[in-house]
Amino acid sequence: MLTPQTPLKNISKIVPKYAELLEKLELKTIEDLLFYFPFRYDDFSKIVPISPDYFGQTVTVEGKVIKTKLARIFRRKMSIAEIIIADENKLPLKAVWFNQPFVLESLKEGTSVRLSGKMEKQGKYFFMNSPAWERATRDATNTGRLVPVYSETRGLTSKWLRWQIKPLLEIARQPEDVIPFEIRKKYNLYDIYTALLQIHFPENQEKLLRAQKRFAFQEMFLVQIKALQVRNAWENSKAINIKFDEKLIKDFVGKLPFKLTDAQRKASFEILKDLEKEKPMNRLLNGDVGSGKTIVAAIASLQAMSAGTQVALMAPTEVLAKQHFESFKKYFSDSNFKIALLTNSYKQINDAEENRSKLLEEIKFGKINLVIGTHAVIQKDVKFKNLALVIIDEQHRFGVNQRAYLQQETMSIKDGKIRTIPHFLTMTATPIPRTLAIAFFGSLDISVLDEMPKNRKPIITKIISPTGRKEIYNFIAKEITAGRQAFAILPLIEESKALTEVKAAVTEHKKLIATFPQFKIGLLHGKIKSDEKEKIMREFKNKKIDILVSTSVIEVGIDVPNATAMIIEDADRFGLSQLHQFRGRVGRGEHQSYCFLFSSSDSAKTTERLQALADFNDGFKIAEKDLALRGPGQFFGTIQSGLPDIAMENLTNVKLIKFARLEAKEILSQDPELKKHPALQNALQKFQEKIHLE
Repeated sequence: MLTPQTPLKNISKIVPKYAELLEKLELKTIEDLLFYFPFRYDDFSKIVPISPDYFGQTVTVEGKVIKTKLARIFRRKMSIAEIIIADENKLPLKAVWFNQPFVLESLKEGTSVRLSGKMEKQGKYFFMNSPAWERATRDATNTGRLVPVYSETRGLTSKWLRWQIKPLLEIARQPEDVIPFEIRKKYNLYDIYTALLQIHFPENQEKLLRAQKRFAFQEMFLVQIKALQVRNAWENSKAINIKFDEKLIKDFVGKLPFKLTDAQRKASFEILKDLEKEKPMNRLLNGDVGSGKTIVAAIASLQAMSAGTQVALMAPTEVLAKQHFESFKKYFSDSNFKIALLTNSYKQINDAEENRSKLLEEIKFGKINLVIGTHAVIQKDVKFKNLALVIIDEQHRFGVNQRAYLQQETMSIKDGKIRTIPHFLTMTATPIPRTLAIAFFGSLDISVLDEMPKNRKPIITKIISPTGRKEIYNFIAKEITAGRQAFAILPLIEESKALTEVKAAVTEHKKLIATFPQFKIGLLHGKIKSDEKEKIMREFKNKKIDILVSTSVIEVGIDVPNATAMIIEDADRFGLSQLHQFRGRVGRGEHQSYCFLFSSSDSAKTTERLQALADFNDGFKIAEKDLALRGPGQFFGTIQSGLPDIAMENLTNVKLIKFARLEAKEILSQDPELKKHPALQNALQKFQEKIHLE
């Protein structure tokens, strides 16, 4: 008997060739296949007679094949399969398919057929080019309805997937539903069988939306249960409570060369009050580019170090870790704290380089107060004496999975305090809209830095068409002559095209050398070795490079206050939030800064997106706009989150998330181990394997 767990390779209709292709898509069991949802639907539901009333429309027609023909064009190695059908009105319609001679094997003269596509006129015939087709005696699967279209791989078509999925849907009646009956009834949600039937073969648009709502609720329900479980486990742990020393903090803040914003003061206070508790802090510091997260982290570190405990700060790249190391040394220059930098390339304490074993020994015996580094900080051989605070500056580059791993590692980090775990602070420079914050960071307390330091001048941002390039180059030349520096950013290209990215960067570098022969032009891209990157960044910071050509590696936290101009090539190929990150690399000093968005696209949608960047300097407003325009899947990067598209698309539905959270709380209050809900427990286990949350 077939069950949801039956391997697809055991189904007689799925030959080994197809089983291998399905495995490429990570589809191994019947359940996997049933949960492989369409990414769009072709609307072939309008069934009409062959008539001039429907020219230019996508419709379905039904008729008998009255003539067939196969033409071969040997010069172009092409074949054209052609049929003529007639319906009850006896009007003929011609359909053609290129390089699909096999169509004629199924559609011989006299066969009744359904065709779906755009109806046009060609000579004396009504005409369809490459329509979807199936015999009229079959149930409507590929024509005559809302037809599901799946992500395909070479050799695996949506048509084949539809034929496999349809007979297997009955098996969805077997398992117990993940969402308990009372909750389904309360929110008018489909049961699992009906939802799967309507997501794959919807009877109409309304039923499709109900099925999507059911699965979106299910995913968010699992997200919230997991988040609440993590939170409960965290809250049942103990941390070292660190007393808030008001005088110490006031003296430190009073000596800073700048005034804290109200948002920085509020966030610092929330963190310092958290550190006083025996329950470990689990807080997200959500701030805009340049809103001053580092000083808030420094205030928290000062409190922990002054209490005699250790602090670890992790950054996603060596460049950023080094930058934090320099900043913290400056902040604590008149104190006796020992600060260490630990990455794969760097091992140093304060200003002296150290060998790794000496550094590890000093950390183990508590002689180092603050360790700054990359992932190297949580490697197995790193042991602390009394680690009380872990800060992660994820710059939205640690994926959700890595953050969860870091947090788990934090809970089991080796230090002398067996009964306690450290307080945990995550900093993100991607302003996260409220809905996404609720959905993804349900287990965290959130502090928001939504205010910029007073001396920051808004960056003037302009969209530049190809004809305006010369004028902008002249402007940049003037800025550099006046002693400033500039960035030239190239669009992000997927990992698989890394070489293309390098090539584009090298070409741009050569072009700018020819355009600005009087200036020194540097080049930075993903394939340059770490120490070489460091050298280039150092030279740029020390004004030995006038214009730095860079791919998207520049996005992560580089601070060059003298850089006042940025050009971004093909700006339409980036998301708004990412463009805002890039732009944040300028405007960090006293001079007015500029960002020029080069785009050759004249689509209204592109202009609207880029105009939002020109209109706003506030990252939170930009994030909301990005979310509205591109949808949450694109905003967060579905790959990073692990959530299916269907849940991502519903992340803007605050009501849905609130209800899911409410029900998750309710179910856990009555059944914390989910022993009475085995189907839910099982689904949560699988869910955990594909997605990790704080």
